[in-house]
Amino acid sequence: MEVGTLKLLTRFRNSCETSEGHQDADLRTHYYRANKDALFLTIEGILKKRKGTVITDSSKERGEIAADLSEPFNSFLIATIVTVRPFETAVDFHLSTERFMLLGNYPALKKEILDFYKELDKAHTYTGAGKNAE
Repeated sequence: MEVGTLKLLTRFRNSCETSEGHQDADLRTHYYRANKDALFLTIEGILKKRKGTVITDSSKERGEIAADLSEPFNSFLIATIVTVRPFETAVDFHLSTERFMLLGNYPALKKEILDFYKELDKAHTYTGAGKNAE
């Protein structure tokens, strides 16, 4: 498939997620100089402060937080927090929606994920993205 066709199809996806080797450098796993518990509490705090957000599941042991977001549009978020080494923790997000958007949902979903990362960057020392990608 050509790059232009792939970008067009991506635009209409109803989910967006980060991963270690994501083809979009903005959506690679982010690493922070902090322990898992500190990042977990920060993400929980960010979600609790957001208008229209309800945390539906939270497990420190698994390092996962799930939340329903109603603003800026209805969506479902899963945040995954994993300790890589002492005081180095990886954070990934998966955001999905069922809404119909004539011009596609993906750009708005990506923007929301990047906004979450910006909030984390304010609270913790960002050390890089996609560090273990092959």
